[in-house]
Amino acid sequence: MRGARIVGTGRELPPRVVKNEDLTKLMDTTDEWIVQRTGIRERRYADPGVGTSHLGAAAGRKAIDKAGITVNDIGLIVFATLSPDYYFPGCAVLVQEQLGMPTVGALDVRDQCTGFVYGLSVAESYVKGGFHDYVLVIGSEIHSRGLIFTTAGRDTAVIFGDGAGAVVVGPAEEGRGILSSHLHSEGKYAGELCLEEPGFLRDPWITHEMIDAGRHSPKMNGRYVFTHAVRRFPEVTREALEKNGLALADLSLLIPHQANLRITNAVAAALQLPEGKVFSNIERFGNTTAASIPIALDECVEQGRIREGDIVCLASFGSGFTWASALLRW
Repeated sequence: MRGARIVGTGRELPPRVVKNEDLTKLMDTTDEWIVQRTGIRERRYADPGVGTSHLGAAAGRKAIDKAGITVNDIGLIVFATLSPDYYFPGCAVLVQEQLGMPTVGALDVRDQCTGFVYGLSVAESYVKGGFHDYVLVIGSEIHSRGLIFTTAGRDTAVIFGDGAGAVVVGPAEEGRGILSSHLHSEGKYAGELCLEEPGFLRDPWITHEMIDAGRHSPKMNGRYVFTHAVRRFPEVTREALEKNGLALADLSLLIPHQANLRITNAVAAALQLPEGKVFSNIERFGNTTAASIPIALDECVEQGRIREGDIVCLASFGSGFTWASALLRW
């Protein structure tokens, strides 16, 4: 079986920068409070008329260009998001149209913060199996339109930002590229981090009462999420290394989902990794869920933080609960 590797990366971030000081005008909070609890100083918000698919398509085009191929070479689009332009159809088909691609397969992944790593595993399987030579994987989010900018909604409103990242996965010689992927879930904790309404479990599926009560905004048990995340991140990182006969000392760089700087620091401490081996950009972009890892990966490539032969681990944890990792030999 041939291997699969990332041959191109790209990112797209809205130009509008929203600093913590801007949020203090809308809710009872301070820059110090936000930084202390999340590590975030600013985030990006999309302009009116710009959708999740538009950011994703722009990031995808950059990844395709860097891969040195054309849109006609892509055989499948995998789009990870929790903030689609429409409830249905998914965003992947919109990207197919926006990029002028042939009538390729297009699927969406709904695993929230772990969505990109789940999507990457799909691309890995298709390329390794020889079904497609090139698969475009996108993580894209517009959170800003689903947040409640009041003191009541503060705990989630200060965390999330908008943006997109993408990669092209193509063939590689065996032993290079994506070495393995590891996916996990524990649905009994679904209610601890979720968007309860609207949903087809209820009849009617949406009401004015739901909206008036604010039940259409994200619900998060922050303490519970933190406790589970700092356990699962190290577990799934070690799992990936052990699967491939490697040790933590062999790891060149860990790129975790950018959930919260306190979580990232706790994970680094648990794994006893020095600061230079754990990448973080949450200070500038906030939590962009499915987009955070591909945005970070593109930055690392651009900055020369990743060199040929490096062992890189992508790790994520989020709603579901779900958690996942992918180990790469660059």
